[in-house]
Amino acid sequence: MAQRALGLGVDFGTSNTAAGYVQDGRPRLISFAPGQTTIPTTFFFNFDARSLLIGEPANQALLEGAEGRFMRALKRILGTPLMHEPRRLLNERVTFVEIIARFLAQVKARAEAEAGVSFDRVLSGRPVVFHGAGDPREAAAEADLRACYLAAGFRDVEFMPEPQAAAIASGALEDQGGIGLIVDVGGGTSDFSLFRSGRDGVTILANHGVRIGGTDFDRAISIDRVMPHLGKGTELRKTLGTGSTPTPNAIFNDLATWEKIAFLYTPQNRRLAAEMVRLAHQPEKLARLAKVLEDELGHDLSFAVERGKIAANGGAEGASILLDRIEPGLVLPLSADALTESLARHADALAEGARETLRIAGLDVACVEKVVYVGGSSLMSLVSQTMQNLFPQAVHSFSEVFTAVANGLAFAAGDARPIRPV
Repeated sequence: MAQRALGLGVDFGTSNTAAGYVQDGRPRLISFAPGQTTIPTTFFFNFDARSLLIGEPANQALLEGAEGRFMRALKRILGTPLMHEPRRLLNERVTFVEIIARFLAQVKARAEAEAGVSFDRVLSGRPVVFHGAGDPREAAAEADLRACYLAAGFRDVEFMPEPQAAAIASGALEDQGGIGLIVDVGGGTSDFSLFRSGRDGVTILANHGVRIGGTDFDRAISIDRVMPHLGKGTELRKTLGTGSTPTPNAIFNDLATWEKIAFLYTPQNRRLAAEMVRLAHQPEKLARLAKVLEDELGHDLSFAVERGKIAANGGAEGASILLDRIEPGLVLPLSADALTESLARHADALAEGARETLRIAGLDVACVEKVVYVGGSSLMSLVSQTMQNLFPQAVHSFSEVFTAVANGLAFAAGDARPIRPV
């Protein structure tokens, strides 16, 4: 029997989730599979088995073409009306609060089975901003996430900004007097926290966040490099009279957006695509869009974009986006230069986010001695290049990119909170 922990720390992420607790004074992350301390934040409603799969089994069901509904990036709809709209899945009407709660309940059950204790209290990470500074949906987003945890069986729910948790895990508690910057680029948001280390713990000097993450990188690449091959930017013949009209952009924008894909497979959209094929000057392109909607291949397309992004970011020769499920032999090249071009506007926004954090704290770039990268999307070269250009004198650290937030939350959940807010 493990020693009793004070609480469970949970990093519920847009793309991946991790959880941990304190054992013998040190954070211990939950194992979701042998050697795996993170789990994809994905859902698959299997229509044949009439069951909900989460994580890797959900991803595998999608790849195997199982009959069902796949969902990802649900964290991005917190605070929106979609969270509370009932939807019929597996012959029951459920809301996204209930769907996320089922995911969190499985995380809770695995943690309790591993730790040998019951976790009634949870310390959850949260982005500095869910939607944007001053956005009226901010309070609603945290309230929605709290409702998800309560529905999952937790009785006491507290929150800590994710970069603050990362500051704890970065070793800041052992440093003395230095000023560091946490750059937390996850699936849905980018958060920045300036902190100072001292004998009494960590003092947060400023927090700031922008709604940019890995899913936005995917979206930009998809819109720029993929959607033109599905008909975006082409012309349609007018149904009456002569002349042409542009193909509507909305359906392409939604198809490139992870959290909106599951809502596109409607009879209305399929009829729209068929009509566009009929009127298209380039029907072969619109036919690809029609196939994606008819065969529900939107997530397959997005995963292909994500794989291409990772390959191009890693400098792989001949990196490409493989779309052979949509059309045999359809391969779209994605060079490092093309990647940089598609993501340039996001690099600028990240730089401005870091500069705004400095302005809030009243500090100059020269004051930052250490930049700590957190979140899987911080491994994108545009992130480190942008920050190294901004902070050329600082030490740049990539340790615990995927688990720093969860480690910090686990430590804080079982400790007296050795961190002071702004």
